[in-house]
Amino acid sequence: MRDIKTQKVEQLFMAAVAFFWCFLMWFASAAFVPTIASQFDLGIAAVAVLASSAIWTAPIIRPMVGWLTDKIGAIRSFVIVLVFCGAFSILSGRADALAPMVGVSEYDFLFWTRVIVATSGVAFVIGIQHVAQWFDPEEMGAAEGLYAGTGNVGAGAGALLLPRIYGLDYHAAFIHLGIVAFVIAGWLLLRGVPAKNLERLHMARKTATWGDTAFVWTRHAAIALMFAYTMCFGLEIGMNAWLPGYYKIGFAEAIKGLGFKSLVDVQIAAGSFAAVQSFNASLFRPFSGWISDLWQRKGWMPFPLLTRNLPYSPRIHWLMFALVCITTMMILLTVAGLTGSIVWSVIILAVFGICVSFGTGGTFAIVPLMFRERPGTATGFIGGVSTAGGVIFPLIYGKAAEALGVGGIHMGYAIVAVCMFFPFVLYYVWAMHWDIHPEDHGFGSKQKWLGRNDFPTVEGALGAEKD
Repeated sequence: MRDIKTQKVEQLFMAAVAFFWCFLMWFASAAFVPTIASQFDLGIAAVAVLASSAIWTAPIIRPMVGWLTDKIGAIRSFVIVLVFCGAFSILSGRADALAPMVGVSEYDFLFWTRVIVATSGVAFVIGIQHVAQWFDPEEMGAAEGLYAGTGNVGAGAGALLLPRIYGLDYHAAFIHLGIVAFVIAGWLLLRGVPAKNLERLHMARKTATWGDTAFVWTRHAAIALMFAYTMCFGLEIGMNAWLPGYYKIGFAEAIKGLGFKSLVDVQIAAGSFAAVQSFNASLFRPFSGWISDLWQRKGWMPFPLLTRNLPYSPRIHWLMFALVCITTMMILLTVAGLTGSIVWSVIILAVFGICVSFGTGGTFAIVPLMFRERPGTATGFIGGVSTAGGVIFPLIYGKAAEALGVGGIHMGYAIVAVCMFFPFVLYYVWAMHWDIHPEDHGFGSKQKWLGRNDFPTVEGALGAEKD
């Protein structure tokens, strides 16, 4: 029998590879936005809709898949997603041939099949649950960070590599991505194991009920973490979809001044600039998880209004630091854009990506510890509803550009920071001030939602970090 340490590293690696490929399929469309926009003559508003469409299904399906993952296990859930989305990726690659057969325009067929492919984003929830079933609390930050960070690189890899490999031929790219998804699904069936032991697996299945789901969805801490994840991952995926078009439109003259003239060259340049955010948000995510573990070990808690007596309180303070950084960088992105300096914009975007990684890594260093009995359900809600930000943010950016002219394309970042992120941070502070079981405070009591009042003991809560 394999050593347990070796086995859990293997399972982490498999989850990361599966998520990487799902993420690559998810945002493959964004890498070809300049080509698609030119081929079908799309304006700014249409580009914003195309950018946001990749995230339309995530807020609805991720919570459902979180519950399903607790119910049937991560491996089966991964396989279903890879096969389903891989098939539609292949179909989208044949849009030019298949659209006339079903009586729709080529763009409509391409658009809606890519919306279906975008359901591959639910894979994040599956992998978070899978890693939580294999790793112990003291390792959680680093393990979840390695998983999610490696997977998130898929978006940056797509923006950076797909235009270089395929040029303008997005059809072939979509077909090949789908084929590889089938291969990965087969590998998971052969080698995947859903949990370290049966006890963890049975606990997740036991709490996969509608009552438990409603209980999690109505907790102030879960809602606050969902807002926090909207500020980092919801923002990240919105930026993944938006940035190639943003740099093409907002810095058109600057890009030409750098020597990029043809559509292919502009697409490569815009994709490269956009990839800066995605790569940093992905590559630094394991580091963020490790920093969360470090703050936990050192007991660092600099914010006076947040709880200090929970076994994982330092992790809550680390996430607060990340949220402040993200909000600041959003305002600076607007400032850089208004100066017209593409150099400063990309530099700030690079730092912005690091700050986003602080938030994404910090959030899921907390979730599996705070909601230990319901990891999939909590991850589905927090990691699912938050992706609505990926729809909302590009639409706000597009509306700002429409209302204020091309120069207004830069104002959307500051508008989001002031009108949305400030209130989110305040809610997070309020939801995380309880010193005992913040996860139990919410709309309605535990008795109401679960039909029981089995609050864990304080001693049990304090031992959670050591179990």
